Amino acid sequence: MERWDRVGRCAGYGAALSLAPYLLIKVVWVVGSLLGVVPIGEGYSQAGWVLLNTVTIGMAGIGIALALALVRPWGMRIPGWLVAFCAWTGSGFLVSILPYAVLSTLLDAARGNSSDSGGDSTAMPGWMGVLLQFSFMGMGLGLALALPAYLRRRWPQAFTGRVRDGAGAGAGASWAAVLAVVVGLVWLYWAVGGTLGIAHPEERHTNGELLTGLGALWALAGAAAVWALTRARPARRSHWLLLALGWLGSGSLFAWSSWKLPLTLLVALTHPSDVTPPENPAVAAVLHLAAIAAGAGMLRTLLRSRPRIPVA
Repeated sequence: MERWDRVGRCAGYGAALSLAPYLLIKVVWVVGSLLGVVPIGEGYSQAGWVLLNTVTIGMAGIGIALALALVRPWGMRIPGWLVAFCAWTGSGFLVSILPYAVLSTLLDAARGNSSDSGGDSTAMPGWMGVLLQFSFMGMGLGLALALPAYLRRRWPQAFTGRVRDGAGAGAGASWAAVLAVVVGLVWLYWAVGGTLGIAHPEERHTNGELLTGLGALWALAGAAAVWALTRARPARRSHWLLLALGWLGSGSLFAWSSWKLPLTLLVALTHPSDVTPPENPAVAAVLHLAAIAAGAGMLRTLLRSRPRIPVA
């Protein structure tokens, strides 16, 4: 077994193990809130709290199954499209925010604050927040190492050769890349303090702007990579590097906006008194829709670029 393959297999098992505390905590929250022994998160009804955490339990279960599929023999027999989609959204969620996890921790340490728990509960004990952070970072790092190893085993042709001349795929790449650039520039404008489209500037905070800026950078990097894959001259750039940037950039756009769009619409329709996002809800919703479309379009271009990844 190659050294890289051994690293990937260890990382896959590590990712599954690291996500187990998150799954256990979420199960405790759901069961405990139903029994009345665990407090409900601030701003939630019991039904809303149970629904939100039940959804995240399902996501955590899928994440653990994905991590194991990347290292176990049965993972090679799962339909390629299913593995590709789950890996794409999973890496878009978790691998893309690894820089944020590091930078926000450093910023919180410099300010003497504890790390943000993600808004699940304002009464969360510190040790529980550390476990959740460990789960996110462990799963993200595990995917970052296990996924390339899996892809090299299943579709080795995608990691060889150089970028081809993109004639024929450029038209499909153009609209998705341009849309990603537009979204990325707006998010970057907000991250550096722009106020156009911001309804409540007083609700801004450093970690939120950092996360918005990171999303903008992934959108722009992914768009540039997809554009290069379809426009660059042959033998100019290594295919796998552009493929990785396009994969993470498009996955980040699609996964995070697919998660944030329903929450944005819910806040816009219900107007909860204790939740006031900085952005204008209509503008944010349009941007999330554009990000979802751009991410899906960029993925389509990646799958059509050569060397092709057969997902059947």
